[in-house]
Amino acid sequence: MNSVNQKHKNNNYKSLTKIVNQTMLLVLFTITTLLLSCSNDDDNALINTHSNIEDVLTNVGFNGYAIVTKNGNDLVRQGFGLANVSTDMPQSYDLNYRIGSVTKTLTAAAIMQLKRDGLINNLNQTLNEFDDEFPNGNQITIAHLLSHQSGIPDYQFVVEDAHEQGANLDEEDIYDVIIEMIAQNGLNFAPGASKEYSNSNFLIAALLIQNLSQMSYHDYIEQNIFIPLSMTDTHKGSNSINTAAHAQGYNYGNVNSTYPMSIAFGVGDVSSSPRDMETWTHAVKDNWFTDAEKNEIFAQNVPSGFLDFGLGWFTTQEENTTMYWHGGDINGYWSMIGFVPEHDAIIVLLSNHQDDTGTQRSTIIQQLLTHELKSSI
Repeated sequence: MNSVNQKHKNNNYKSLTKIVNQTMLLVLFTITTLLLSCSNDDDNALINTHSNIEDVLTNVGFNGYAIVTKNGNDLVRQGFGLANVSTDMPQSYDLNYRIGSVTKTLTAAAIMQLKRDGLINNLNQTLNEFDDEFPNGNQITIAHLLSHQSGIPDYQFVVEDAHEQGANLDEEDIYDVIIEMIAQNGLNFAPGASKEYSNSNFLIAALLIQNLSQMSYHDYIEQNIFIPLSMTDTHKGSNSINTAAHAQGYNYGNVNSTYPMSIAFGVGDVSSSPRDMETWTHAVKDNWFTDAEKNEIFAQNVPSGFLDFGLGWFTTQEENTTMYWHGGDINGYWSMIGFVPEHDAIIVLLSNHQDDTGTQRSTIIQQLLTHELKSSI
């Protein structure tokens, strides 16, 4: 990553180091693996009170647009609540919502496209091949990035805190911050030795896409994903939304739609519609990837009751039912897309009410896996 490598040698490096030093005194953290790593899911308490997926969505207070299909039939396809309380705008199939970390499914697909195009040879190439000064770069592979096995610490809270202090950081500045974090504290674990969700992995992957394709990351995913699939509602999100075409985001009833999208570069900075997310999920389920690519992307042989990382997608196993999915959370919004091959099932959930606990998403997933999409043993 020559342009990135040059960037972290420039005069801005000292100021970035100061920001990280100040922030890391306040924020010494490790992203929890309780929800997102290989762990048993015991959150079943709310399920027993619901009879079907529409009841679950209503009773957990879901606010947004939901699509759940099974064998070509709709189990639910409707909006819940309002997209904008002040204007009485309804939820809509064509309306935009921030999708947060569902963006990572696009970044992973773009990496696979680079491989198809011969711009990378394989996913076991190490980062030092692209930036020979990246710390421990000779140990960290592209596959480690996409499966959260790199050990690279998450920059999110550090950079958000720096933003609150007045710093205006772009994606290459954040790359420098990541390098400084590693220089100060090392990796969280040896690459490949464990798994821990880290946004840093996908920001680096997005920069890799940008550098190798010689296109902006967003132009690359538009030309290679959005245009071929006619995903005309999907685009790079802006710091402030256009309320005429975008659902307003809320947190505990208060408007909460603003976010510095440069912080979410390649990891959560896309807005999309239920229509386009249904198109994308169908494409991934069906034939966007070859069978060989699917074997690389989706984690296999996950024990029942557990979740594991693939490359940009999670695999959750419940007895004989396998769900491939990814969720997202960003100011004012949460999201999820997924599919269950055994039932030719699609799930798209785009909410404009922030859910800090993740309870709504986990309850809905558990309902689907143990009721509507449960497979016979």
